[in-house]
Amino acid sequence: MAVDVSSLRDRLLANDPAFSRLRTGLRVTLSVCLSVGLLAALHMLWFPLPKAAYALAITLSIQSGLSVKDATMRDQFVTRLLGCGVCLGVVALAALLEGTRSVSDLVFLVLIFVATCARAFGPRGFALGMFAFMSFFIGAYLKPALGDLPLVAIGPLTALLVGQGVRRFVLADDWRVDLGRAVAAVETRVDRILSQISATAGGIEDRHLRTMARGMEGPMDGQVERLKDAVLMAESFVPARPETDGRHDAERDDPRRSAVTVCLFELHVAAESLVVLSRQAVPPARLVAALRGGTRETVERLARKAMRAAADDVTLQETVDACLSLDAVRRRLAVAVSQLVSAPDISLSAKPGPVNAGAATWPDVSLANPAVRSAIQITLASAIAMVFGLMLSRERWFWAVLSAFLVFTNTRSRGDTAMRAVQRSVGTFFGITVGLVAASLLQTMTPVILSLAALCVFLAFYLLAVSYAAMTFFVSIVLALVYSLIGSLTLDVLVLRLEETMIGSFAGLVVAFLVFPARTEALAGEALGRWCAALRRLLTDAAEGRSSFDLIHRSQALERAYAELSSVVRPLGSSWQLVTRPGVVRQTLMTLMAATYWARTFAGGLAAAGGPEGETGGDRLRSGRMAPLVAEALAAVDRIEAKGGALFLTRRTSLPRKRRHFRLSRQSSLVGLEMIARTLSRLEPAPQAGDAPQTPPRDGPGTHQESPA
Repeated sequence: MAVDVSSLRDRLLANDPAFSRLRTGLRVTLSVCLSVGLLAALHMLWFPLPKAAYALAITLSIQSGLSVKDATMRDQFVTRLLGCGVCLGVVALAALLEGTRSVSDLVFLVLIFVATCARAFGPRGFALGMFAFMSFFIGAYLKPALGDLPLVAIGPLTALLVGQGVRRFVLADDWRVDLGRAVAAVETRVDRILSQISATAGGIEDRHLRTMARGMEGPMDGQVERLKDAVLMAESFVPARPETDGRHDAERDDPRRSAVTVCLFELHVAAESLVVLSRQAVPPARLVAALRGGTRETVERLARKAMRAAADDVTLQETVDACLSLDAVRRRLAVAVSQLVSAPDISLSAKPGPVNAGAATWPDVSLANPAVRSAIQITLASAIAMVFGLMLSRERWFWAVLSAFLVFTNTRSRGDTAMRAVQRSVGTFFGITVGLVAASLLQTMTPVILSLAALCVFLAFYLLAVSYAAMTFFVSIVLALVYSLIGSLTLDVLVLRLEETMIGSFAGLVVAFLVFPARTEALAGEALGRWCAALRRLLTDAAEGRSSFDLIHRSQALERAYAELSSVVRPLGSSWQLVTRPGVVRQTLMTLMAATYWARTFAGGLAAAGGPEGETGGDRLRSGRMAPLVAEALAAVDRIEAKGGALFLTRRTSLPRKRRHFRLSRQSSLVGLEMIARTLSRLEPAPQAGDAPQTPPRDGPGTHQESPA
């Protein structure tokens, strides 16, 4: 049984580093269940509560778990307390205006505009805006009487206390625990890479070696990408380091923090290097198996044996060296993490801001501010949804407004909005279908219905970060089950919900494309500019001879910029675009990912060679060996930055299938730097590149490394 539990934990960590999605789902589910349970107990033991109290408790429990993102528990409590006050005030306003529906509808639109503009004030403004919108929605939909407001207030107050208690005592944030889980996820993903290499290495005849090694390229790339995600998450849990003007301050930084950051970076580079080398020469299966759980002595003994057996195979010797490097950095990482989490004098601190950060600044309220443009878009979409929703139903038009409001949440472009609108409509359709069937089969089985509803709430918010359609699907099932419990479940009601949802989604889609349209291509150009700026900063820091830690820090910033870029261009590569476009987008992203990999190799090579006993990156550049390559790489960066978002839409003729090889005995920094320019030149060649002959390998025959680009 222990083995099964361990295997389940490994699978969860592999797909959910640090259990962040699991905790989000559990927090929301526990908050909803405990709040409803407490209200039900009050209802049965003391006094009956109106439906609005339950609805507000459920809504605020969900928003409390998703929207409250303050750094400290005190700030979270303040946000929840303010949200509770906003909720009560908005519900009272809705109840007061119930007699004049036209005025109430106009006030609802004004509130939508104000709630959206509040996002300009940061995470707290976003949370309070969501509280205000959802509370007015519940108040206008359920129509509580003014005399019931004291009882209605019990709902949000209960949600406030329960949500804070769950976050503080049951599923609290602890950076030490989170870091340990994230590092465990990193180790799990490294083990998966080793398992795949081991499966390739086991029982392969020499004549099939290269074919099998290349055959693992596709699945292995996915494993390496997931390893990168886990490393980035683990780095986010390392306490913030002091900075001075964006540079590393060695005198103020704690060496234990630096050790963990450096080890995570080196582990990422070592694992990727082993993958690349294994495609040339697969290491012995026993050595790879020892890397997953053997002692250091066992790994070294098997490595020496493999070296002796491959005395004439320099390629295999370098693969074995990569195995030893990976084993060494894994052991250093374990020690560094242990020392960091056991240190009592380290706390998770916010990153330093500007000197006058304490001064309150009022955000720009002009149309130049994206938050203001977004507020106008959402208000117009809600107004359109309100008009057509009222034509369909006077009582349930709120669903249309809800959809119009939510399809704009966490979107950056009109492409994002379109994807979200389609996902919401599809998820609602399948959700109400499954919910209707489930409710019909479980008509009199109330405990089963309640258990299934709780499970669906958990799955909805566990999968929210993965698929918005999945979240909508499970929420729609919950809605059908709730209607079944209160005796309001009919096919007409569910069909009406689908129709109102489609009206709201379509209204959002129309406004996104016609009013202040944010073209995905333009946003992709801006994100590409940030990626180019991060790469340029890395190259210039290396040229200036900055410290090894600074170079690693710049490489990490480049990784984050690439992650943002791939997220922004996602609508360009989605299935609703032209059928020929996704291939171009994916090809461009893969090329930029390869350039990011070579930049990481470049930074890692300089960092490994730096230090008291090594030649610094600045010395190497001044020697003249790398300066021309830096200039060539910077020129390539300038060329692709000038293309902007059009880079992702430009069809290119197929490049010749010539492969560029490098001797691994050369410094990895030199290899990485040269490959940055060559990789980016595939996207936007230099003007004279078409006339220049292919440069032959300068190192002559021997051991080579093949570019993944």
